[in-house]
Amino acid sequence: MAEFLIRGADYLLTMNDRREELHGADIHIRDGVIVDVGHGLPHPGEVVMATGCVVTPGLVNTHHHLYQTLTRAVPGGQDALLFGWLQVLYPIWQRFGPEEMRVSASIGLAELALSGCTLSSDHLYLFPNGARLEDTIEAAAEIGLRFHPTRGAMSIGESAGGLPPDDLVEDEAAILDDCIRVIDAFHDPHEGSMCRVGVAPCSPFSVSRELMRDAALLARDKGVMLHTHLAENEE
Repeated sequence: MAEFLIRGADYLLTMNDRREELHGADIHIRDGVIVDVGHGLPHPGEVVMATGCVVTPGLVNTHHHLYQTLTRAVPGGQDALLFGWLQVLYPIWQRFGPEEMRVSASIGLAELALSGCTLSSDHLYLFPNGARLEDTIEAAAEIGLRFHPTRGAMSIGESAGGLPPDDLVEDEAAILDDCIRVIDAFHDPHEGSMCRVGVAPCSPFSVSRELMRDAALLARDKGVMLHTHLAENEE
């Protein structure tokens, strides 16, 4: 059982029901869960001195595309509106595979951890060259961040009037089957879970009405969250 004490924080923001702000207080943590906050707590094991420090609850990131970490500041995409930016980057993302997904997620999650984030969602909606949702789940486990990946999807490609290249979209039945697979394999609904999986059709213009409906029904049936984009800009 891992147990330690954060001792004597100069300023401790509790975010409890009373929004208490404590000075010189301690935090007792057992198996990754805070079990007590107060002054002069007994130390059960390792002690981490927090003198001169501000201690706050971890930040929560509610929307991210971790696979895009590797494609920041790409010439041609800078200052473009959403659709133009996507059209510049789709050809790069088409060449991604499991390793690129894992590395990109690792970098993005490490940056978040260093910035005080302890829980991040991720909206991954393209799976080129054998990439799978677990590429990002493995990265989060290695970094140690609590993770809420969502199995995204696009099903309307250029040939059907959509924006993404046809080889970045998927068959809708296969999308739903893989949503079920990753939920059954990785979703942990218990309190303190390190990984919960959601369902996330990319947007109303990149999937059919039927897939959006079926994804919502699947999420309800599995007891997981539904996530998407809506009205991102005037385009």
